[in-house]
Formats: sequence, structure tokens, C-alpha cells
Amino acid sequence: MIKFEYFEEKDFDLLINWINSPELLVKWAGTDFNYPLDEEQLKEYIKDTNKENSSKIIYKVIIEENNSEKIIGHIALNNIDFKNCSATLSKVLVGDPQMRGQGLGPKIIKKLLKKAFEDLGLHRIELGVFAFNKSAIKSYKKIGFIKEGEKR
Repeated sequence: MIKFEYFEEKDFDLLINWINSPELLVKWAGTDFNYPLDEEQLKEYIKDTNKENSSKIIYKVIIEENNSEKIIGHIALNNIDFKNCSATLSKVLVGDPQMRGQGLGPKIIKKLLKKAFEDLGLHRIELGVFAFNKSAIKSYKKIGFIKEGEKR
């Protein structure tokens, strides 16, 4: 079972270890961070998040199997606009190398979309992805996201 808990300072080391190359950092976060990822950047990232009516919610992704839990990834909703019921999906990562390639990305995203629509009352979720991030694009299409435009 997949579940979400708020991403906190105690989770920084795991994320820093997962983001082990400049290429992976760009795939995960675009230009939001500098390589190498560090605690100072992450402290700024989580500032003013995960609060009631916050415009950003950041989660660690946990898999629950055989009565044990393992943190396997990361996901966020940014630009949450409760007035217009919309948000931006971002920072999707199956970080644990042993868990990659098992189709977990789409499952994690679907679960977050369900939470966004049902629990937060949102009606629209958008995202941005670099054209070179083929695995992410494949996951997004599989879930039902459609391409609305291209930034140049």
C-alpha cells in the first residue's frame, strides 16, 4: 500500500542520497536547486509548507508491506489555489533505486491525484516536464494527463 506523510527535515538525508547526479536533480526538480542538493536548500524548500491553506504540500512516499514501512520516494503539490481549485504536481521521484522500474510512479501519482481531488477539493492539476524526461512523460500519459502546450 502506498501512503503519504509530510516531508520534514528528518527526511533530508535520504533525499540527498537519492539525488546523486546533476542530471537526476534536473529531472526531479528542474532548475529549482543547485547540485549537490544540501540541507540548506531543502530547508528553504519546505519553509511555509504543509500548513492549513498552504500553497505547497510536500510528501514523502511510503510503501507499506508485510507490516513494515519504507520511504521510497517524494512528491509535491505546488501553487495550490483553493479559490480556483487548482494546483501543480511537481517533484515526483521514486528515489529508492531498488523500487524504480516497477510501475510505481503512475500509482503514486494516481494516489496523490485522488487525495487532491477528494480531500483538498481541487478540480485541476497541471504539471511541467522537460521533453528529455521520457520516463516521466510516459508515466503522465499513462495516467491520463494531456499535453496542452509547450514552453520554448
